[in-house]
Amino acid sequence: MAAARFPMDIRLDLVLSICLGIGLSAACGFRVFIPLLVVSGAAIADYLPLSPGFEWLGTWPAFWTFATAAVFEVAAYAVPWIDHMLDTIAGPAAVIAGTVVMASSLSDMNPWLKWTLALIAGGGSATLVQGSSMLARGLSTALTGGLGNIVVAIGEAVLAVILSLMAVVMPVVAAGVVLALVVVAVRKRKKGFRRPPSA
Repeated sequence: MAAARFPMDIRLDLVLSICLGIGLSAACGFRVFIPLLVVSGAAIADYLPLSPGFEWLGTWPAFWTFATAAVFEVAAYAVPWIDHMLDTIAGPAAVIAGTVVMASSLSDMNPWLKWTLALIAGGGSATLVQGSSMLARGLSTALTGGLGNIVVAIGEAVLAVILSLMAVVMPVVAAGVVLALVVVAVRKRKKGFRRPPSA
């Protein structure tokens, strides 16, 4: 008896949804509210279908709330030393936002599997990017006394916008970019661990 197969279009939709969620979740690691703002705007424009239960993301109140929060978040990260305080909040917030945007992109899936995938792939992607972002800001603080952090902050905001838009328009490419970033980050950490301590 032949094994049951999913129609090709359903499997393709699932792959695209997962890639979309990974790209948006990773963008949450750079800035929490920019990906949510992009999702909200795309949903309002009927460009991005949302999973049942997440229709509230595609409403004007949600859009303006995310827009306001995104402006404050970007502005606050441009202030030296305040950015480090925000990291203590942004870490858990990025995990939550990454999980939410991942879950919002997954339709026609068992709820238990959906939230498990959202937490692992979505929350995990956001955590990896957020951790790398914090390391970059710490290095900038050590080298410049915090004065160079504004350059890092601007770069992170730009990456959040680009990755969010790329995830919506080209989800597979966005997921590939995230995978490449993860590989680079892992290799750098391995090199750091292997480096012998200085005398």
